[in-house]
Amino acid sequence: MLGKGAGGGGGGGAKLVKPSFVSYVSPEEIHIKEPIEKEVNLHLLQGELLLCEANMVLKYVQEDGSNRGTCGKLICTNFKISFLGDESTLEDDEPQFKNKIIGENDITLHCVDQIYGVYDEKKRALIGQLRKYPEKLIIHCKDLRVFHFCLRYTKEEEVKRIVSGIVHHTQTPKLLKRLFLFSYAIAAPSNTDLKSQTMMFDTIKDWRQELERTNGNMKYKMVCVNEGYRVSGRLPSCFVVPMALSEEDILQYQGRGIPIWCWSCHNGAALLKMSAFPKEQEDATSQMQRTFLDGIYRTINKPPYEIVKIDDLSSSLPSLQEIQMAYARFKQLFLIDNSADFWATDVKWLSLLESTSWIEIIRRCLKKAIEITEYVEGQTTNVLLVEENASDWCCIISSLVQVMMDPYCRTKPGFQSLIQKEWIIGGHRFLDRCNHLRQNDREEAPIFLLFLECVWQLVQQYPPAFEFTETYLTVLSDCLYIPIFSTFFFNSPFQKDVHMCGDGYGAQSNPFRFLAVWDWSVQFEPKAQALLNNPLYAQKSKPDKIQQKTTRFKHQRQLSLPLTQTKSSPKKGFFREETDHLIKNILGKRISKLINSSDEIQNNSREFYENWHCKPVDFHGLLLPRIEGPEIKVWAQRYLRWIPEAHLPGGGTVASTTKILDMMEEVQSLQKKMDEKHNQTLPPDSEAVPLLKNPARLSSLFPFALLQRHSLKPVLPTSIWKDLEDEEDLAKRDDEFVDLGDL
Repeated sequence: MLGKGAGGGGGGGAKLVKPSFVSYVSPEEIHIKEPIEKEVNLHLLQGELLLCEANMVLKYVQEDGSNRGTCGKLICTNFKISFLGDESTLEDDEPQFKNKIIGENDITLHCVDQIYGVYDEKKRALIGQLRKYPEKLIIHCKDLRVFHFCLRYTKEEEVKRIVSGIVHHTQTPKLLKRLFLFSYAIAAPSNTDLKSQTMMFDTIKDWRQELERTNGNMKYKMVCVNEGYRVSGRLPSCFVVPMALSEEDILQYQGRGIPIWCWSCHNGAALLKMSAFPKEQEDATSQMQRTFLDGIYRTINKPPYEIVKIDDLSSSLPSLQEIQMAYARFKQLFLIDNSADFWATDVKWLSLLESTSWIEIIRRCLKKAIEITEYVEGQTTNVLLVEENASDWCCIISSLVQVMMDPYCRTKPGFQSLIQKEWIIGGHRFLDRCNHLRQNDREEAPIFLLFLECVWQLVQQYPPAFEFTETYLTVLSDCLYIPIFSTFFFNSPFQKDVHMCGDGYGAQSNPFRFLAVWDWSVQFEPKAQALLNNPLYAQKSKPDKIQQKTTRFKHQRQLSLPLTQTKSSPKKGFFREETDHLIKNILGKRISKLINSSDEIQNNSREFYENWHCKPVDFHGLLLPRIEGPEIKVWAQRYLRWIPEAHLPGGGTVASTTKILDMMEEVQSLQKKMDEKHNQTLPPDSEAVPLLKNPARLSSLFPFALLQRHSLKPVLPTSIWKDLEDEEDLAKRDDEFVDLGDL
């Protein structure tokens, strides 16, 4: 302060006088209270090994940009990076939604996105061998957390070990068998007694049950020609195909060019997918493949009884590179190093958001799903989704269509079974798309996250239609980077089965016991698990006996569809003409030329969309998302949960949810008293309502954020705040009075 005053009394070019105070007390003497090991104990999972550590590390408080922080120990294991500090919290400050595996200051190695070092106040990415070690370490995480560590007071040897260890174990390529997933699978106890409602689709029983549930067993059959993966490593051992297909057709091209069943609608139309042949091949090979496809189409396309619409998703939706680039730009809006960066970007945040193109990609996904739904529901037409490997866009669109059309997929067991069927068994390349091995950045793309984004749009538009909450979706996105579950760490069932056996596929020994992510008790206590369930979910009521007799020939979903008609629609004529045209030109044509993207088809889809939105919503029927303009929103809970400036104290959905939960708690209490009065007991499957502790202290991003820490910035409109801090930050001004009366 004295230096500032002296500097102000000189000429216009005078420099500020630096403070002359010098401390002769070492940092060790300042911070030493008692050994940090006594304050915080390191908790290691089974199979987890300590690799390196550093003492006297200062973890900065992110949001205020000052040098305030907590002193502690930074460690790196073969599973995570963890900071052990003496951050003592009151009982009321304990998070209600606490993960038993990943703590607040833990980062799994797979969750690390980028690592930066600060050299003389300049930030530089750290990768490979380091010649000089930074005085500050900044870690950007894939779940959008940002950690700042000061190494200025740490011993030089410890700095070298911890920085080199973290960079090596998070940024360098690695082998699959070296992942912590395998270390934990050997050491962890087996959990074979777990009974889950989630169908894993790794048995014949699960496929038969799904065929019977959707009435698909009338036209489709289950085949096990790929048992032992003798046909293809891309396909599961069992899958479903049209009954007319022969085993010879499936074996001819290792499963390519074969329509594989995904789901059947109540009206008999079905959703199928197919792996296309590579586009650039020799003429002779290409001609043989075209002839083969012609035979397949003649087998499954038999107008007017079986009409097939072919949609080549690769030609109508963004490429993997476009998706990855859009998300890379998008996530930078939320990787905030300090409050100054937040307020600087807040001025132009909407324009920056639009320039990323991420929201537009979400809109295009939902629009394509609506188009497919219009064919299946409105036109009673089978739809064949085509993609080179049928493992990226086919997974997204087929899953979205089922979520929109099938109310079972909007329950938690149904949604988890859907992911198992279309993504895990369907062969989505999680290992490559999440870049878990750091071997090929070109293959990385947030495909599964894009699907969860689209589902979130539906959840926030129609909350009573879903049994799970947005917190469930947020937690599920975080599970992509927790390597104790095998669910999201393999490219195919074949790859998983090969690595499950210690001596290779077919060996008798099975040393690895992989866990599925669907056992939520591994991560959360029962009270925390209750926050994954939607208390506002509108459960389907059982119809009366009279109603059952009058509607037994119609599916409940059919009754709820606004455009379902008993009489033939005038639009049918156009589609018959289109089908006739398709049959005449199918010979000698490539798949891309079979796609008809005329304006009339788009108009029909638009009419279907607008007519549906004119009718009341049946939460157990068809759901179509609103996709116009601002209807597509940012997933605030996932992307803003670590930014305190974006929290709304006592606001957001948590405010209304708190009132509803209080009312439900009172109803449960009254129900309990009534049951006790009549000597009855509560049903064993009844779930407790999640109790919100200290509702006044909750923020809009509950349960991931409580009001424990506050930014030093006042809550003012952005433009006013920028005017007030043209010269310096208000927090640095000395006793300056600002009149806010006119604001």
